[in-house]
Amino acid sequence: MHVCVCEKDMMCPNIQEYAHSIRLDGDIILGGLFPVHSRGGGGVPCGELKKEKGIHRLEAMMFAIDLINKDPELLPNITLGARILDTCSRDTYALEQSLTFVQALIEKDGSDVRCANGDPPIFAKPDKIVGVIGAAASSVSIMVANILRLFKIPQISYASTAPELSDNTRYDFFSRVVPPDSYQAQAMMDIVTALGWNYVSTLASEGNYGESGVEAFVQISREMGGVCIAQSLKIPREPKPGEFDKIVMRLLETSNARAVIMFANEDDIRRILDAAKRNNQTGHFLWVASDSWGSKISPVIGQEKVAEGAVTIMPKRASVDAFDRYFRSRSLSNNRRNVWFAEFWEENFGCKLGMHGKRPGSPKKCTGLEKVGRDSGYEQEGKVQFVMDAVYAMAHALHRMHRELCYGYPGLCPKMANIDGKELLSHIRAVNFNGSAGTPVVFNENGDAPGRYDIFQYQSNRTTRGYRVIGTWTNKLDIKMGLMQWRASDRSLPASVCSVPCRMGERKKIVKGVPCCWHCERCEGYHFQASEFSCELCPYEQRPDANRTGCQDIPIIKLEWHSPWAVIPVFISMLGIVATTFVIVTFVRHNDTPIVRASGREMSYVLLTGIFLCYAITFLMIAAPDVGVCSFRRIFLGLGMCFSYAALLTKTNRIHRIFEQGKKSVTAPRFISPASQLVITFSLISVQLLGVFVWFVVDPPHTFVDYGEQRTQDPAAARGVLKCDISDLSLICSLGYSILLMVTCTVYAIKTRGVPETFNEAKPIGFTMYTTCIIWLAFIPIFFGTAQSAERMYIQTTTLTISLSLSASVSLGMLYMPKVYVIIFHPEQNVPKRKRSFKAIVTAATMSGKLQKGGDRPNGEVKTELCESMETNSE
Repeated sequence: MHVCVCEKDMMCPNIQEYAHSIRLDGDIILGGLFPVHSRGGGGVPCGELKKEKGIHRLEAMMFAIDLINKDPELLPNITLGARILDTCSRDTYALEQSLTFVQALIEKDGSDVRCANGDPPIFAKPDKIVGVIGAAASSVSIMVANILRLFKIPQISYASTAPELSDNTRYDFFSRVVPPDSYQAQAMMDIVTALGWNYVSTLASEGNYGESGVEAFVQISREMGGVCIAQSLKIPREPKPGEFDKIVMRLLETSNARAVIMFANEDDIRRILDAAKRNNQTGHFLWVASDSWGSKISPVIGQEKVAEGAVTIMPKRASVDAFDRYFRSRSLSNNRRNVWFAEFWEENFGCKLGMHGKRPGSPKKCTGLEKVGRDSGYEQEGKVQFVMDAVYAMAHALHRMHRELCYGYPGLCPKMANIDGKELLSHIRAVNFNGSAGTPVVFNENGDAPGRYDIFQYQSNRTTRGYRVIGTWTNKLDIKMGLMQWRASDRSLPASVCSVPCRMGERKKIVKGVPCCWHCERCEGYHFQASEFSCELCPYEQRPDANRTGCQDIPIIKLEWHSPWAVIPVFISMLGIVATTFVIVTFVRHNDTPIVRASGREMSYVLLTGIFLCYAITFLMIAAPDVGVCSFRRIFLGLGMCFSYAALLTKTNRIHRIFEQGKKSVTAPRFISPASQLVITFSLISVQLLGVFVWFVVDPPHTFVDYGEQRTQDPAAARGVLKCDISDLSLICSLGYSILLMVTCTVYAIKTRGVPETFNEAKPIGFTMYTTCIIWLAFIPIFFGTAQSAERMYIQTTTLTISLSLSASVSLGMLYMPKVYVIIFHPEQNVPKRKRSFKAIVTAATMSGKLQKGGDRPNGEVKTELCESMETNSE
């Protein structure tokens, strides 16, 4: 049973009701929630006094109420009052305190309460709160908003920025004059992106403000891409000893993520900086902090070095000069309405007030004559402007409501005796005025203010330390990179990246699940960097450029005249041409001498022409390919050999037929005259020419670039070879007929090996063919065995030309050099003999073959007689 001891006509209020709150009388009472004290420890709800975040802010509310009450244009004849409570930076404690705001709306049951004389009690009527200014922390605002919405009491916060509070279905009576953290998170993301950081950690204080801020940042990073979260750490609401050291150690596990995105309360910020300092990590972390750090001095006092370079963000604000004058004028004598002002006085001036002061250990006593700003440091707290804007927003809403309901009635009209919270909320959302900083104060449909931020950096130099404005954010970032400074006088931008950018010609291979971390892989071989993440193969006729960022044409080469591969064949060819020319000239000059006639003049000139062409083809094989050169190559490549071996085949066939016929009869065989021999020879040559003609018709000559021949593993060494369209198969076909003639000639040489040694040219022709066969047998493996060599063009061209020249040289040397030697150096042997009949000549030759020696006749005598006899018979 609740018993109230009182007189009949007296109320029974608790005399301690206002001991821990501020009450200002007025026609309309506004509630106020401020973190006057920090969170206590060890079961104590409240801790140390917060001079700036607590006292400055609540004084700003009372100052704004004073200004409104003095303003004849705003709520004329209506006085605003206030009931201001301390939240002690704890949501549960703030919830208990905020019940005070709804007491007037709760009906009290006094049926079981009686005064001593038996009369029913008279309850003290609590103040009816029409709206609440606050709270500061988002977690506190969320807790309080859940109570206030039940009683339809509008709430305007001056500092709560959690995105969760933008949910108009759950917090429909909540508004704020500061932008939500979704804007702040976007601004912080834009800062991180502008600084080129893509690998960061996040750190949040447990609670709605920290967790929802980090969640918004992480969500934006996922949507935008380009920034990865290395770790997301949370500071417990009640941290254990050593907790902050553990957090620092965990942050160091991803040491590349130097940037730390912080949504933490002021106390946690100070303690995390202290832990970083204690663990010798000064200068390692790059702090990017929300408005809970802003431009406050308290988090960095004593740990300026570890905070150096920190980039912080704060809703755009301006210092209210009128508040500075007001606050500097406050003293113990003129500010008795603030029940915490005495405690502030002791804390601010480091002195003690009487026996019951809050600073028992202080040796200095307060005189009461101290002055704020003169005897102590003073700087206006960052949220003062927003506190005043929140009070003015409530006042403007009440003013709109008064005009609508009271129609110019002075003071409160009966319709505003009981203010409808829902109607007041509609007027709050509709206000639009210039705030204390001159910026418009408006609310969107969710009760959020527009996003306008100042960006600060904590810098130090030799003489001063402090925050410097380096940019702004109003829906987009405007930052001045040249104003930034990271260590003392160091303006170089530090890195916070998982992986360094890949060099040109390297692609990124993303680490699974971490798009900001990658391995760089060089585009190898003939691949180039097509995009940031892929390599592609260059077109066949191209190779990667030096940077491997594109493709360039492969250089085209051909066999140059100055190349060693060309010099040697050309030298041999020139010697052969000179020697062949010399032989031809000698034969022409001694055309009617016995040796020249015995050699078969007509066939000799055909054979020498073939030898000359074999030497001359070298120049066509080395010349730069074009349609003309390719045409001549086709014609003359096999023609020289065809001339030579067609003539030799005709000669050996003639000798064979003569001696075979001689064994049977003395009648001369048919077609042994020079004319017949020429017809046979050119008939054989015409087959080669016919084949070449067909080749021209089926596949007209042209040039092409062979990129496969010198397509080396190293693209830098790759070359395209300019060639005629003569494939290996075409080459075989072109030379095949000549080789067939050569083999047939060799067979006849073998058959005529039994001819007397001194008779005609059977033996020299035999030796010539044997040697030629050896040369071409050696040519085949060399030519086709180097098909895969990078030097294929050089080796094959040189091998082919030298083989042709050697074949020609063998024929020239064995068949004609002995004759030239006799003609020039032994002209006495080059004289005519008496002529005998064909029968006598053949009989003599046959008999001489049976002798052990060739007889005493000079070399060439029998063959001279035979050839001369044939010439006579042909005439």
